[in-house]
Amino acid sequence: MTSNKNSNRLCQQFAPYCPFTPNIMFAIIETSGKQLKVEKGQQFTVDRINEKEGAIVNIDKILLINSGSDTKIGMPWLSGAFVEAKVISHMRGEKIRVFKMKPKIRYKRTKGHRSELTVIEITDIKESGAPKKVATIQATQEETTVKKAPAKKTATKKTATKAKKTA
Repeated sequence: MTSNKNSNRLCQQFAPYCPFTPNIMFAIIETSGKQLKVEKGQQFTVDRINEKEGAIVNIDKILLINSGSDTKIGMPWLSGAFVEAKVISHMRGEKIRVFKMKPKIRYKRTKGHRSELTVIEITDIKESGAPKKVATIQATQEETTVKKAPAKKTATKKTATKAKKTA
């Protein structure tokens, strides 16, 4: 094992690549079921966020924040902490093809799928303080529209017409 002195020397030499770089603030966030380690200025591709390009979004599902001198861990999330990100662009992922086949019965089906993605850039990491009144990723992704089934037509018209015919 290397001593702490040697690891600090290596981290200074290879600072962008070393996981033990001191005094760099980072956070571990959760978005669309995935956990990401983010730092200020980094760009990430995440599942589609329903915001326009250039909009600022707040991610409030923060699992951990390391500010260099201290580390805060949430149970499961940190309250009051948030990461501010800017929506750079929207795009679609690679096409995934699914091929189904049943031998000897001439059954072949090909289907495809492309994921809707958003590129975001981390602009700020806040340890405390309420986020501004801008859209949050949690709110936009958890919104679901529930469509009601159309109401069934009642049989009153049929019975009324039958009553007229018999009279």
